[in-house]
Amino acid sequence: MKEISIRSFEGVGIGQTENAKAGTGCTVFVLGDGMPAGLDVRGGGPASREPLLLDPLTAAQKINAICIAGGSAFGLGASDGVMKCLEERGIGYDVAVTKIPLVCQSDIFDLTVADAFTRPDAAMGYEAARLALDAPNYRDGNFGAGCGATVGKIAGMQYCMKSGIGSFAADYDGLMVGAVVVVNALGDVFDSDTGKQIAGLRSEDGSLRSTLEYMEKNSSLPGDKFTGNTTIAVVLTNAAFSKPQLCKIAGMAHDGMARSIRPVHTSADGDSIYAVSAGNVEADMDLVGALAAEAVSKAITRAVKSAAGAYGYPSAADQEASH
Repeated sequence: MKEISIRSFEGVGIGQTENAKAGTGCTVFVLGDGMPAGLDVRGGGPASREPLLLDPLTAAQKINAICIAGGSAFGLGASDGVMKCLEERGIGYDVAVTKIPLVCQSDIFDLTVADAFTRPDAAMGYEAARLALDAPNYRDGNFGAGCGATVGKIAGMQYCMKSGIGSFAADYDGLMVGAVVVVNALGDVFDSDTGKQIAGLRSEDGSLRSTLEYMEKNSSLPGDKFTGNTTIAVVLTNAAFSKPQLCKIAGMAHDGMARSIRPVHTSADGDSIYAVSAGNVEADMDLVGALAAEAVSKAITRAVKSAAGAYGYPSAADQEASH
C-alpha cells in the first residue's frame, strides 16, 4: 500500500470555495462526462438534493457532479451554480435542446458558527465547479465545505471544537481507493491509528470529555440537536462498479465513520457517504468496501488534525498544545 494524493483519480476534479468570514463553504467533485455512483445515508437529519438519482431503481447510471456544502437546507441552491457551469461546458445528459447536468448534493449544518444568514449559493457553487474543471484546488482543513465544520456539540456550541475537511487515498498495486470527508459531527472524534480521542466535547476547563458519558448522565438532553449534523464523505475508486455495487460500497464505508466518531448516525446527524467509480480496474467489491472504510476513518482523522482554530472554537492542535 502506498499513500497517494486524493487528486490522483483520473477524470475527477475537486474545486473548493469558502466565505471564511461567514464560516461556510462549498466543495464540488466534477466527474468528467459522468461516472457511476452510489449513496448510503445513515443519519436521521440529512439535507440533500437529488439523492434518488443514486437509487438502484432509478434510470440514471452515471452522474456528473457531487456538491458538498454548508448552510444546511438553505445551501442546497449551490447546485444551481454547479449545473449552470457544467451546462455551459456541454456536460450532462443530452436532451437534444441542451444537456442536463446530473448533480447530487449533501449539506452540513454550520449556521451557528458565524453568520447564519450567509450560505453557499449558486455563485459559490458555480465557482467551485469552475475550479474543479480548470484549476482543482482541494486542500484539507478549513476549506470548502469544511470551513464551518465543528464537532462535539451535545452540550452547546460553547463546548465544541473546530473541525474541517480531510482526505486520504492509497494505491494497492494498481487498485486506488480514497475518501474526502467533511466532519461536522455531534459526537467525538478518535484517531484512526491510536484510538485516542482527539476532538469533541470539552469541559468547562477546556479538557476533552466523552459525549456518550454526557448523554448517559443527562436525561434531559435537548430535544433539538440539529446543531450537530453532519459528516459527509465521498469515496473514490478506480475500480469498475455499477450503481447498486457502489451503494453497497458506500454502506461498508460507514464502518469507517463508526470507528472514528462516537456516537455516530444519530437522529441529529445527516451522515451520508457517496461512492464513485472513476476507472475500469477489476476488483472485488467487498475488498473495496473494506478499504473504503479505512480511507474514511483516516480522512476523518486528517480533517480534525488539519483544521485550524476559528470563530472562538479551538482545534485539535490547539487542544494538544494547551493540555
